[in-house]
Amino acid sequence: SDNRLGGWYSYRISKAAQNQLTKTMSVELKRRGVVCVALHPGTVNTELSEPFQARVDPAKLQPVERAASNLLDVLDALCPDDTGSFLAYDGTSIEW
Repeated sequence: SDNRLGGWYSYRISKAAQNQLTKTMSVELKRRGVVCVALHPGTVNTELSEPFQARVDPAKLQPVERAASNLLDVLDALCPDDTGSFLAYDGTSIEW
């Protein structure tokens, strides 16, 4: 994923662990008919993203409410074949 600046070690390590957990759980949960995916909400207008918002296209900076609604729409559209995938806020697939 995007790592052109380096740094943020703890954040990046935790995301890598979360991604591996999602992939591993998806294998086991698929046997029970449960769909397990990772979701990328996009850039959400929060305190965490505030220092980086100057580099974000204003059309892509989402209010919290819209980001949550987008993720719920993606969840509503999931099917069993989606298990183990990484999906963006608009439902497009992201390469692991």
